[in-house]
Amino acid sequence: MGRILLLLCLLLAACQSGVPTGVGQPAGEIVDLRSGQTLTAQALVERLAGAPRVIVGEQHDNPDHHQVQLWLLQALAQRRVQGSLLLEMLTPQQQAAADQLRARRPGQWPADLPTALAWQPGWDWNLYGPIVRYALAQPYPLLAANLDGPEVRRLYKEAPALSGGRSNADSVRAPLLAQIALSHCGLLPESQMPAMLAVQQHRDRRMAERLMTAPTPAMLFAGGYHARLDLGVPVHLEDLDVRPPAVVLMLAEKGESVAAASADYAWYTAVRPVQDYCASMRQ
Repeated sequence: MGRILLLLCLLLAACQSGVPTGVGQPAGEIVDLRSGQTLTAQALVERLAGAPRVIVGEQHDNPDHHQVQLWLLQALAQRRVQGSLLLEMLTPQQQAAADQLRARRPGQWPADLPTALAWQPGWDWNLYGPIVRYALAQPYPLLAANLDGPEVRRLYKEAPALSGGRSNADSVRAPLLAQIALSHCGLLPESQMPAMLAVQQHRDRRMAERLMTAPTPAMLFAGGYHARLDLGVPVHLEDLDVRPPAVVLMLAEKGESVAAASADYAWYTAVRPVQDYCASMRQ
């Protein structure tokens, strides 16, 4: 009877803390983009477990992608000790708050965790909250990987040149410019494009620098374009001479095409209803 009561107390404490105790294996199709081989989720975990640095590219508003990310963290923890988790969604100004929370037991966390973290409203806490709660309860650090707002504003006005041949190549910059124009629904004035590109690439460089120095094995969660082997953080890791290269897992919806040039693995999740963000921007 005592053991049963103890188990119930432990389960109750976990529920009260909001820390996930386990996430079921997400559905979807996983492909090794080099060989074209279809993998099981466990086979993917076995391959990722040996990589010092893993980058997971997400679609920010897709709940399935965040379920995959949380499951990966928990599944990899069964294979080896995690060194660190880095998030595009965290900035250096939030790092002290994250460190302070991680130093406390989940039961001691404030009820309003987003406010305690100064969580930015642009990132849906309903999607990111389970990942953040889980990571804060682990012994490894949860690290900010993005730029602060003041840094972005300074870079927008005048950005220093980035070192390295790969990140400055036209084959990298031209597709990024095209994506910036597309993501702003064609409404961004041409005069602002160079500044937006500079900010995008300095974000990638910051993420690369943080990943380079983070305790390994390290994992970075970031948007799909930041994660791309041919355009994003891996390009900057190459310019920083980081070896071995990071392994990239791209999360995408079924029907989308992920090229071998942009990722090592693709995990295709269910198709979600398309949200027309441009409609509201044009109003």
